[in-house]
Amino acid sequence: MLACAVVANASQPFELKSTAFKAGALIPQQYSYSGSGCAGKNVSPELSWNGAPEDTKSFALTVFDSDARNGVGWWHWVVYNIPANVQHLGTGAGSAAGDLMATQAVQGRNDFQTIGYGGPCPPPGGGVHHYHFTVYALDMDLSGLSPLTSGPTLVTAMHGHILGKAELTGLFQR
Repeated sequence: MLACAVVANASQPFELKSTAFKAGALIPQQYSYSGSGCAGKNVSPELSWNGAPEDTKSFALTVFDSDARNGVGWWHWVVYNIPANVQHLGTGAGSAAGDLMATQAVQGRNDFQTIGYGGPCPPPGGGVHHYHFTVYALDMDLSGLSPLTSGPTLVTAMHGHILGKAELTGLFQR
């Protein structure tokens, strides 16, 4: 019976989901940035994942707008050292205070130059932007990074340690 459970888990795809929006759908206004002309609440959406590789030691999470700055992109959320036994972040976990974030997880600096989640806020009339929520299964905890770690720094630190990744893409425009 245990062998069947292990085999079933091994064949399960690594998935990232949210109760806030479906893949390829619009991200609701409440999750958008509060400021810079955007009228959201800047609350991070609920996220859950399953099917991570068996040898996962920790997770990292990023939110990246691939359409911002003429394709250069914009980092909206950077989180690392999420414990391997955590597979869910509740609504609001990305607050700067971090009081709803998983214990031991560290939030880095987004491109708004703040710690924690910075919601969608594309320029007016800039068309639909794609927001890539990505959870990475890592073979280790990442040490030596500061709380000011940026998206590019995190990507460099994860190089060679990614066992798998799952992505959920949402859309936003104004």
